[in-house]
Amino acid sequence: MEWVNLLSDNRRKDKYKHKINNSDETRYELERDYDRILFCAPTRRLADKTQVFPLEKNDSVRTRLTHSYEVSNLARSIGTKLAYNNEIDIFDDYKTGCGDNLKRNLPALLAAIGLAHDLGNPPFGHRGERAMSLWFENKYEEIKNKFLKEPNNEEGKKDLTEVDKYIMDFTKFDGNAQTFRLVTQLQIINDSFGLNLTYATLASLIKYPRSSYYRGENEKHWDKHGFFYSEADIVDEVWHETGLKENVRHPLTYIMEACDDIAYSVLDAEDTIKKGLASINDLFSFLENYKNNIEDISKYSCEITLLNSLIKKSRKKYIEFVNCDENLTPYEIDDISMQMFRVEAIRIMINSVSSAFIKNHNDIKNGVFKSKDIISKSDSYLLCKALKEFDKIFGYRNKEVLKLEVEGSHYINNLMDMLWIGIHGNGNKDNPQYSKTFFGDYAYKRISENYRRVFENKENKEKLTILYQEFQLLADTISGVTDSYLISLHNELKPLYDEQFEKNGFSYILIH
Repeated sequence: MEWVNLLSDNRRKDKYKHKINNSDETRYELERDYDRILFCAPTRRLADKTQVFPLEKNDSVRTRLTHSYEVSNLARSIGTKLAYNNEIDIFDDYKTGCGDNLKRNLPALLAAIGLAHDLGNPPFGHRGERAMSLWFENKYEEIKNKFLKEPNNEEGKKDLTEVDKYIMDFTKFDGNAQTFRLVTQLQIINDSFGLNLTYATLASLIKYPRSSYYRGENEKHWDKHGFFYSEADIVDEVWHETGLKENVRHPLTYIMEACDDIAYSVLDAEDTIKKGLASINDLFSFLENYKNNIEDISKYSCEITLLNSLIKKSRKKYIEFVNCDENLTPYEIDDISMQMFRVEAIRIMINSVSSAFIKNHNDIKNGVFKSKDIISKSDSYLLCKALKEFDKIFGYRNKEVLKLEVEGSHYINNLMDMLWIGIHGNGNKDNPQYSKTFFGDYAYKRISENYRRVFENKENKEKLTILYQEFQLLADTISGVTDSYLISLHNELKPLYDEQFEKNGFSYILIH
């Protein structure tokens, strides 16, 4: 791998001779990528998608959008730190070919992928991913069982055999793969190139550099897939242009992932305290106990020293606020103390991740880095791990959070049932706009025009079976809506569904 390829600012659209003449020559291509992501509709929709606390009324608590802004900021900070460090030579091959462009391109690229990394996540966060996966798993079993009772349905069996190879695209649905699809296929402007991002940005967006059906060397190294079968050709092209291959991650993806870890470990803890689910003293006590229960002290001496320093410094600040003359309330003291903790924790983690990336750069660049992430090789590993555990116990497992997540899963499951009637209910696969029921016709038309246009594109039908396309349209639709819109659409369709089906004494199942 060479940085001159890894930071390629060429675009797919240019390669296929659809070049656009840009009148603005002041921005670099990688800076344009950030702007394209910033202004696209899926980014705005992140404002109403769950980070940790679903349907949160407190505007100070983070959404997916604020989380994405923060990851973008942290990633850009590390990019700037690396680009302006004249004492390291890890980017020498790029500097030779591109002069001083690194100082603008590296921070811009990391900011772009930090902003885009969660675009494909469905409503209600990871609980939404699990709900979608389970629905697809159950529906696929239902369809297979139906085919077993139809021995003469050869066309259906052929479809099923083909889909079986790639079914984990859906039964193990992952928002990262959906992100890649979103920016390359679904954000239609005036052609089929999506946002037409650079090869460098597309390559570094692939968090898990393998398909769901990959069976090869170190196939279990990544426990998730980073793209769907429907985008496999685009991924191959991106890897070819950047010098990557399956199972080898773009080096900058490690930094983006570390910034995601920093953001949700530190900032989810801040939100947990902001909501009053824990106090700053709960956090201090938890970190102390976590540190004291580490068995192999010699192995983690640097990490423990760092953790000790952070706790000591943060406690000192807390005591200063308690004893100040401002008559602060306990809530204000917790809030301000947590802000100071956040600033110091992020500073420590940014520095340690930057150092770990430099230290392990050769292995990462040569595709032989053994670890799945870079933060576990940094001095802030224990701090990050401890904070994640704190978030889990005090935040994620809070009964109100769990209750809302369960309710969100029910909404997703029910809405998928109803939309499936419109999608799978088209009786003629050469005319996917046709539906056999009035409800199905209405439900189908409530799906985004962009997504329907991609689904109805005849070119896709030469590569993908109709069942795969139907599953994918449903995945596109559910992952593309916000928490509130999901509930709103569910509540709009449910009475119509009940009127047409349940009152007639049967449940709807239609198989080709």
